[in-house]
Amino acid sequence: MPAQDKKNVPGLLARLLMALFVPWKIIFDKAFAEEVEQLAGGEPASALPSGHAFIAHHLSEGDHEESTSKAAAPAEAEPSPKPDSGAVDPAPALRMLAALQRDGRLLDFLQEDIAAAPDADVGAAARIVHEGCRKTLAEYIDLEPVLKEEEGETVTVETGFDPGKVRLTGNVVGKPPYKGRLAHPGWRAARLELPKQTEELDPRVLAPAEVEI
Repeated sequence: MPAQDKKNVPGLLARLLMALFVPWKIIFDKAFAEEVEQLAGGEPASALPSGHAFIAHHLSEGDHEESTSKAAAPAEAEPSPKPDSGAVDPAPALRMLAALQRDGRLLDFLQEDIAAAPDADVGAAARIVHEGCRKTLAEYIDLEPVLKEEEGETVTVETGFDPGKVRLTGNVVGKPPYKGRLAHPGWRAARLELPKQTEELDPRVLAPAEVEI
């Protein structure tokens, strides 16, 4: 092999980088492998850069190939935004109100100003509303008391009670357990089956206007 000019001899760092890079370049670059084979056989390799020029040349070439492959890769679809977990759909509640209005005229009764109405008229209207709304509730909801005891009985509220199920009133001092009189047993829904949604109807219309022809 002909002696190289001293100024073209690569330093130790350059030779280490070459030792790491060249094997992979030989495997994946056929033209480069031919140049190395020529150099190993003693033939001139005028196209082969030396020292730091060799590293800079092929690293920049690799960066170009990588950037090209990234540009050619299809863009990943952006994830769709997640629905707001705190948002509440008003449609089920509106459908229940519509059912109470349909069967018991609840909204009509509540929107009336009954302050000056005779008690007999209010009682007669309340009986009609009560009958219809009771029918609606029985159709969609099964209710049961939170506490099984009867109103007026003495009950014990144990330590660690759920304030969402039992509300303490009166002179509440100290820590549980408490003993007191049951003023109301509470209600909870044992079954809930909301009215079915009709797609073509606006759920905000609780009762359609009625036009007599």
